[in-house]
Amino acid sequence: MTLANYISDLLYRYECVIIPNFGGFVTKEISAKVNNYTHTFYAPSKELSFNAHLQNNDGLLANYIATAQNISYEKALNYINQQINDWKCTLAYDELQIEKIGSLTLNKEGKLLFEPDTTVNYLTSSFGLSSYVSPAVKRITYKEQVRKLETVAPILPSEENKRRTPAFIKYAATAAIIFALGSVGWNQFQKFEHNNLVAKAEIEQQQVDKKIQEATFIIENPLPAITLNVTKETKNFHVVAGAFREAENAEKKLQELISKGYSAKILGLNKWNLTQVAYASFNSRNEAINQLNAIKKSESKDAWLLVKEY
Repeated sequence: MTLANYISDLLYRYECVIIPNFGGFVTKEISAKVNNYTHTFYAPSKELSFNAHLQNNDGLLANYIATAQNISYEKALNYINQQINDWKCTLAYDELQIEKIGSLTLNKEGKLLFEPDTTVNYLTSSFGLSSYVSPAVKRITYKEQVRKLETVAPILPSEENKRRTPAFIKYAATAAIIFALGSVGWNQFQKFEHNNLVAKAEIEQQQVDKKIQEATFIIENPLPAITLNVTKETKNFHVVAGAFREAENAEKKLQELISKGYSAKILGLNKWNLTQVAYASFNSRNEAINQLNAIKKSESKDAWLLVKEY
């Protein structure tokens, strides 16, 4: 798998995926919409954008690659750095095409311009739904035909007209009624077709929802990071080794702790924009406190307990 595939996988589950020292791809959910000129209806989707200021490593992409390839966190970071170097070399002289995500180019000021790939919808609730066209209802044609009949066969005021109606006028009136009924019938047919399309879309949505609940649908390049998500939801007690202003120092501390046998991890940025590094994370408070006491005796008295969901 390429780096683009890993990023694409994560965009189905997360609103932001940061590529360290490069930038972040951010998604925003948008509701269903209709193009009044082409009469095309579009399903709800995620709008994808790029933020070049999001460069600090939050550990999400590296941890996912490490889990998927069954390699160490350090090797995953090296893999990301190699891919980013190749991207930057391409951008120096040409447009960078990122599969399933979009294209990046450098403008004259050296800023990155992003054009998203609109063929991919990262909103899982719209999985299987596609756009469809509903023909516009036309009523003017039949009105014009009836108006022409009225000018061709005017009704003349005479004694004979008072007594009886000419056959031609009767035919014209009959034609006008037929056209009117045809217009109503066509409108009803259009309404019937539209209702069928809406009902079909609702059935498809129900089938998708059912598949999502039963977890039977498969996204290309399935995510082995599901276990990682469960870990993040349950391990809320972290024994913190320190918080660092520079991301490089946090990475050095992480590798130091891993070399000592700790299940260390980067917790991300806190509200002071410092990168936090933990010795380990636990499901229960008691386990975390026991580990904290042991670390204070043998490793560092500055270690402390953080209770927060990551």
